[in-house]
Amino acid sequence: MNVLLSVEGIYTAYDRVDVLHGVSLTVEAGTITCILGSNGAGKSTLIRSILGLTPAHAGTIRFDGQPIGRLPTHRVIASGIACIPEGRKVFPKMTVEENLRVGAYQQRDDHEVARRVEQTYALFPRLKERRAQLAGTMSGGEQAMVSIGRGLMAQPRLLIIDEPSLGLSPLYVKENFRIIGDINRLGVTVLLVEQNVRQTLAIAHHGYVLSQGRLVAQGTAQALADSEEVRAAYFG
Repeated sequence: MNVLLSVEGIYTAYDRVDVLHGVSLTVEAGTITCILGSNGAGKSTLIRSILGLTPAHAGTIRFDGQPIGRLPTHRVIASGIACIPEGRKVFPKMTVEENLRVGAYQQRDDHEVARRVEQTYALFPRLKERRAQLAGTMSGGEQAMVSIGRGLMAQPRLLIIDEPSLGLSPLYVKENFRIIGDINRLGVTVLLVEQNVRQTLAIAHHGYVLSQGRLVAQGTAQALADSEEVRAAYFG
């Protein structure tokens, strides 16, 4: 197994109160790994710990075998991790293409940036049609595409996607999950953090269930979908 991201026994606190309690997980290269859990389960805190925004006070986080748990966020990102934040967070007064180019800010070669823009448009034809439109005037689903495209512009080895279905219509939710599958098939490893259990388990390879800052279940996506405990908690 080629482990790209390893989180081992981390504890993360706000105001000295632990929110994550000994969380451990692995993300295998080339896969979609999901983190499931309801609001307040600790999913966002886990992402913040990985990115170095709220460092864990115990445990270790490794990316491609190298410890990153004590690195500042900009160095975590530079190591090959990108994050699509919850709520999309586009730059509303910038055009679609300007938003995308922000994602490649570490790349100094203009030809390479242009190549990545065209690669992103191939994945999102709708964005190419609207490349000159201000991102703030687009629908929520289109802004989600801009946000995902901007993350891909960094050509990350690991793409963390936080709640991609939040606040979107069912049509855009279905479209975005299809695109996440396409991104993975292009070779990008994905860590998908979601509450939409059905859609997530349909595209994920492996998953973890977080509750009140503790891991309560893990396994293949199929095993989690078949789990009576998971079905009772999330499928009703």
